[in-house]
Amino acid sequence: MDLRHEDARILNEFLSNFRDDSKPMDEQKYKYLSRLESIKNGSSKVLIIELDDLAVFSNSEAFLSRVVDNASRFTVMFHELTHDLLHKMRGGIPCNVGIPPALTRYHETRLLPKSAMLTNALRDLKAADIGHLVRVRGIVIRVSDVKPLAEVMTYTCEDCGNDMHYDMSQMTDFLPPSKCTSECCSTKSSASRLFHQSRASKFIKYQELRMQELPAHVPVGHVPRSLTVHCRGELTRLCAPGDSVFVCGIFLPRQFERVRGPSPGLESDTYIDATAISKEKKSFSELERELQNDLSANHQVDELANSQNAYSKLSRSIAPEIFGHGDVKKALLLQLVGGVAKTLRDGVNLRGDINICLMGDPGVAKSQLLKSIAAISPRGVYTTGKGSSDVGLTAAVIRDAVSSDISLEGGALVLADRGVCCIDEFDKMDEYDRTAIHEVMEQQTVSIAKAGITATLNARTAVLAAANPLYGRYVKTKTVAENANLPISLLSRFDLMFVLHDRPDMQADIALARHVTHVHSHLKTPKIDFEIFNAKFLRHYIAQARQFEPVLPMALCSTVVDTYVNWRQSSSQLNLTVATPRQLLSILRLSQALSRLRFDDMINQDDVNEACRLAVLSQESMNLDTGVTILDVKSKAFNILCEYASQHAVSVFSYQEIANIAVKHAIRDDDFIAMLEEYEELGVIHLNLDRTQIHIS
Repeated sequence: MDLRHEDARILNEFLSNFRDDSKPMDEQKYKYLSRLESIKNGSSKVLIIELDDLAVFSNSEAFLSRVVDNASRFTVMFHELTHDLLHKMRGGIPCNVGIPPALTRYHETRLLPKSAMLTNALRDLKAADIGHLVRVRGIVIRVSDVKPLAEVMTYTCEDCGNDMHYDMSQMTDFLPPSKCTSECCSTKSSASRLFHQSRASKFIKYQELRMQELPAHVPVGHVPRSLTVHCRGELTRLCAPGDSVFVCGIFLPRQFERVRGPSPGLESDTYIDATAISKEKKSFSELERELQNDLSANHQVDELANSQNAYSKLSRSIAPEIFGHGDVKKALLLQLVGGVAKTLRDGVNLRGDINICLMGDPGVAKSQLLKSIAAISPRGVYTTGKGSSDVGLTAAVIRDAVSSDISLEGGALVLADRGVCCIDEFDKMDEYDRTAIHEVMEQQTVSIAKAGITATLNARTAVLAAANPLYGRYVKTKTVAENANLPISLLSRFDLMFVLHDRPDMQADIALARHVTHVHSHLKTPKIDFEIFNAKFLRHYIAQARQFEPVLPMALCSTVVDTYVNWRQSSSQLNLTVATPRQLLSILRLSQALSRLRFDDMINQDDVNEACRLAVLSQESMNLDTGVTILDVKSKAFNILCEYASQHAVSVFSYQEIANIAVKHAIRDDDFIAMLEEYEELGVIHLNLDRTQIHIS
């Protein structure tokens, strides 16, 4: 018996006799016969052959290596065997009377590699891997339209009525026949006319992906490599540009198809004939569907949501290896959650994504924060300003090599649709390239008019930018626009801007130095008194939170209006950076994100207070150049108390009302309580026994 017949015998026994040992004995069934039964009943179209099962059944590494090294040949054998088994299950006898088996086969058979198979980078695929079953990882940069691919072509002779079938499943080129091959027509001197019968032919769904290796896999000084992936049948429409995916398939060569120029000769291009595609980081909507089926993860999310101060617990899990920046991490958490996008009756869209800019002195971990957010977000894209052109950020016009059609290839902002686009070295971008971001940050679209293509692409992304000061370090005597060398029209589009200063402080420097040395010595963060949640849990929690669409009650509308008006008035009186109406929308978006974190459909007073606190912190960090004397927190809180007493001409007022006003001015509760205790000891103020009223002397 030759090797082919021996392999066919093993595969036939495997399909007929394999049982799933992972289930109890009374529940064990013939795994692949039950799957074929589902195909026969019409409830399934795909038969997946798991090589883990084949390894257990054959107990032969040599046989399994033959399957992996000759995947195309064994796929054809599986096609034939499953075709015959289905005929037997239907009670028929396999017959091949001039009809290709592919014409009567209505299911797909795919090979799934072993779970222990290594995942390769694109540049690790070599000539020795041709024909092998491989698993690679990359990011999808271009997706073609789904088109019909001919698998069986049928032609009918006009004279004798003979049908000729051509199996195209293993062919790359095809020349239509010019004459009939029947015995009746072969004796004629004149050729008869042939008609293509589309109803008797078979077409399958076909789509091409262009996949690029991840930035982490590209060595310094090298260009990222890309590879074409062929998807057929049920594997189409699974990916979108920007998805980070694992692709399993057969690594195959094909001859270059050049429209112009000399023939490539013996040189060949390569592609992957996909057998399985899985996303590495799924979108929030897909995570939400998974969470409904995962009871344990759902319980953990609900338990944290019902606990006290989930907002602080989650924010501390963002880049825990970075010391400090507590308020910045809270703002980044709110950016991941986002506000609620709304469409008005007249068609105007109000964005819900929150844009944040981090600017400050060198060495304050801005880039590390950006990379952490890109890793947590399901559609996070990290890029640098100097290495990005306007085409690389928005979209490029690409001519397809196969069909010669002109198509658009999305840039970083389009790839990060419904995610976060992290742009480092934002200040290093050219002015011409930076203008492409203006539309994205407010209208959240990319308008293209190139090469006869006029289109508007969605770029519903939150922008997280990091910029270094123009003069090396932040100069307090200059404005933010002068320090960042960015126009005011662009800076106003950021909901929050944090200027991170590197000030000498004995206690803070000692704590930071101890933290850094501990991380370098033990390769982990020091022991902390709170739980750190991993990125997967953060994604699940955020996916659950984004289901809610909180609204602002009428009772809080006047509070938000008064806060915004007072903010603008005080800014103009002190000659500070005046708040724009965009900052009013920023407060609403931040309040919605805070309400989402609580799994609530209604914004409350605490959400508005915290949103105002972050907005004031952002504003104060930018207004250090005004020459206004910066008071300590306690003095600032006492000034607020005195101003309230003078404005309302009262000496006794509510504790809670003053506390709410203090929070809006970026004063924490513990700092406010410390001020009360200090001034109470001095006899300046007095509190009643239940601490609900304050009396000022």
